[in-house]
Amino acid sequence: MKKGNNFKIVTISAAFCLLIIIVFIKVATFYPHWIEKNYSRGVYPNISWLYRTTFGWIPISVGDILYLTAGVLLLLNVVKLFKKLIHKQIEREDVRKTIQKAFFFFCIIYIYFNLSWGLNYNRPGIAYQLQLNSKKHNVEDLKVLTENLLKKVNECRVMLGNGRIKYKPYPKIFSEAQTAYRQSTSAGFSFLAYDTRSVKRSLFGRMGNYLGFLGYYNPFTGEAQLNLTMPNFLIPYVTCHEIAHQLGYASESEANFVGYLAATQSTDTLFHYSTYFDLFNYANGELYQKDSVAAKENYNKLSPLVKSDIKELREYWQKSDNIIEPIIKVFYDHYLKANQQSKGVKSYNEVTGWLIAYSKKYGKI
Repeated sequence: MKKGNNFKIVTISAAFCLLIIIVFIKVATFYPHWIEKNYSRGVYPNISWLYRTTFGWIPISVGDILYLTAGVLLLLNVVKLFKKLIHKQIEREDVRKTIQKAFFFFCIIYIYFNLSWGLNYNRPGIAYQLQLNSKKHNVEDLKVLTENLLKKVNECRVMLGNGRIKYKPYPKIFSEAQTAYRQSTSAGFSFLAYDTRSVKRSLFGRMGNYLGFLGYYNPFTGEAQLNLTMPNFLIPYVTCHEIAHQLGYASESEANFVGYLAATQSTDTLFHYSTYFDLFNYANGELYQKDSVAAKENYNKLSPLVKSDIKELREYWQKSDNIIEPIIKVFYDHYLKANQQSKGVKSYNEVTGWLIAYSKKYGKI
């Protein structure tokens, strides 16, 4: 048998194996409780621990370097392709090889993404673990929630002082976020155990301002990255949110809720303020769509210090307004919808539903 024929057989066999694995992954997504038991609470904690142990001690983001390298290689290949097109050097064999490479590349990325983290999108998750009934809530539910959050955010801000908040270095905040998760296990949330930390400063912080992100999780290295150009009072809650992703809570609403569970177990008032500030804005924003008068009344009841922080946050986003961010948001919206989050970027706001269900069951926020 000729060498060329052997290579074709190997290529076809490899492609067939990849497709079989993809089919198995897709079938598994129809069995969320199987994923919860065997993957999210079975295999995945070991995968996550291995990632954090391997990369957590490195001071810079390995995942960001990986993304940067991939971006440069992609750009070089696109330039190379355009040169061939311009000089009319494209042959049928080149097209075949390009399609073949693209097929294998996307299959491997899809499989790696799902097996290393992505299957968590299909788990029952926090609602199943806490037995929460997150049925559709009404305006009155929102009013009760925003009233409670309003009280919390005002109280916490007063406790932080009358002037600008005294902030800690971000490594200290990262460490305290880990402590908050440790304390949450003592409070009865044993499934939030988080030992080895891997939270880092994003190498793309300034770029992140224009792309519209405050933090992100890298499913290929298990690192949590923070855009530390954000207003400092947001950092504690965003850190807890990204750690939630590391623990296998893939959906944004669940990561928001898990971040809340952990951050409110911290002994640091800044963690409480950071959390209630963000959650109040989510809940009051939703209330505004249904009862703008009530939402405006809530805003008027905020302390001047909280209003000042809201102004700072608004100015932060206004500084980076650009034509690219809406385009990125469209792509991210489709990514979320493709991963079991039907509301796309609006799924972050669904944390209000979890909060209402939690407060009804436990009588507290």
